[in-house]
Amino acid sequence: MIHILRDASIRTKLLSTYILLIALPTLLIAGLFSSTLYELIVNDSIRQAFALSRQSATALEAALVPVTTISSAIKGNTTVRQLCTDSLSEEDRLALVRNNAVLNDLASQIGQNKEGSIVTSIHIYTDHVPEELYDNWLLKDFFLPLSRSRGTYWSGIMNSTVKNELYCPSFYLSHQEISEYGSLAYIERLYPSSAASASSPSYLAVFFSDEDLIRILRQDFSDDQGVSYIEGERQAVVASSDPVLSGAYYMDYDTLRDISVAKDGFTIRSVMNENVYAASFRLGNSDWYMASVIPADIILQRGQSLIRNFALIYLFTLAIAFLISWLLSRSITNRLSTINDKMRSARSHPPVSIPDPISHDEIGELTDSYNYMVKQQNLLVRRQQETAEELRISEIRALQAQINPHFLYNTMDMINWLSQSGERAEVTRAVQTLSNFYKLTLSRKDPLTDIQSELEHIRLYIELQNMRFEEKIGLALDIPDELLSVRLPKLTLQPIVENSILHGILEKDSQEGTILIAGWTDGADAVLLVSDDGVGMDESTLASVLSGEEKNTKGTNIAVFNTHRRLQILFGDSYGLTYRSTAGEGTEVEIRVPLEYQSK
Repeated sequence: MIHILRDASIRTKLLSTYILLIALPTLLIAGLFSSTLYELIVNDSIRQAFALSRQSATALEAALVPVTTISSAIKGNTTVRQLCTDSLSEEDRLALVRNNAVLNDLASQIGQNKEGSIVTSIHIYTDHVPEELYDNWLLKDFFLPLSRSRGTYWSGIMNSTVKNELYCPSFYLSHQEISEYGSLAYIERLYPSSAASASSPSYLAVFFSDEDLIRILRQDFSDDQGVSYIEGERQAVVASSDPVLSGAYYMDYDTLRDISVAKDGFTIRSVMNENVYAASFRLGNSDWYMASVIPADIILQRGQSLIRNFALIYLFTLAIAFLISWLLSRSITNRLSTINDKMRSARSHPPVSIPDPISHDEIGELTDSYNYMVKQQNLLVRRQQETAEELRISEIRALQAQINPHFLYNTMDMINWLSQSGERAEVTRAVQTLSNFYKLTLSRKDPLTDIQSELEHIRLYIELQNMRFEEKIGLALDIPDELLSVRLPKLTLQPIVENSILHGILEKDSQEGTILIAGWTDGADAVLLVSDDGVGMDESTLASVLSGEEKNTKGTNIAVFNTHRRLQILFGDSYGLTYRSTAGEGTEVEIRVPLEYQSK
């Protein structure tokens, strides 16, 4: 080991020291205390879960308080007492029913009691009130005939037992009650308050929904393996945070009652051959119990998960410390490593300079020497590139120079023809137009121009040709404004338009035609289309049009060939001219150039 470290780099030595003297002892200590830490985490998870369950039970009790409060308030209402007992004569009872002020007060009290609570509907089942009260528009269906309650499970319980109040799960209620009033209810016997009385009873029913109870239950657990549910007598599950899990971890009513006696925490129970942590809370004065059940495996997994998280955090901290140690060691050797990397990369890429050294020791002097070598080499490469660029521009200018005499010859021939014809004014116009044409062409040394200037050249060129051919050549332009500034070589369009006139339109019997120049964008390219309605070309002529070969009857294609060659030299082989033609119909020439050109 010592021999290996002796020959290792300084960075390796520093990192090895960090691992052996700092990281390894710390990991050993963490391993020794992990079991104790795991037990603490599990116990804390159980305490937190129980506290959350107790908080949910308190919230459920608070939600149920308005139910009994409303029942007591309505039971003590004088109007209700007078209507539901035999304390008034029939005549006084009818007078009370027909007193809108009294009924308004009762309706207002009912509405105020429901407001802000979980109560959805309040009703009194009785046969003591006059029949016209059942259809009263102020109280709507607050009073219902006792016959509406017959056949319900809760009615059977109240009639067969001495119970004066009953908390009803949904299956105690009729389908009509559930659909119209609410899925749960609190039923209280009004007058007489004893089942032993011979008088027909009256029942107060306060209906409420299980949605608020379910919402509270679902706040009990953050994961879906635990469950909270409310259970009443006759093994009825009133509401549950998860109906599936409440069935899987169901405990009978007597068990919940026994568990609720110990309110100091969860107890371990076996449900379906699975160990669970269970807690039970009686909800106020009702006969309902809230059960909270967590599988033991979940608690253990929480502990394991927290241990893993602590381990990850600890390892992350060690990694940060290791990174800092690595950076510190790297700060000692980075200058040598940088020089070594740059020299190695110079085998396959151009050498790159290193920032000037801050320290002027031996390594600093080595860096200065390397930078001097890189500057000299880059200077030679740059000079070579400049020479190649000058050669390329010279070739472009040489190709362009072949076009200018060709066009000048044709134009001067036309002027000579006009002069022989005695058209002095036309000769003057032609010379002025030709002068303007070459003024635009020769105004700059730059071999490139923009599409707008090229279109001006074509307009002047067509004007010159129409002076010769009696205005028989039409020109149509369809170029969007965003293409007018696109750069391309000078005299790109002129040779193509010239061929369209001489070898297309003028070959027709009528010697009349139109040239259309359109443009559009295609991705990163600009495309110009020059089309004519001339005689077109056959397949053999079309195949050789860009080769520069001469044709026996139609002169030479050197101008078009040079234009195509210039575009490829300047922009690359994917650019240039593309010819499409149909004999007897016309010719289309597509010119493709980049939207943005940067000189190489």
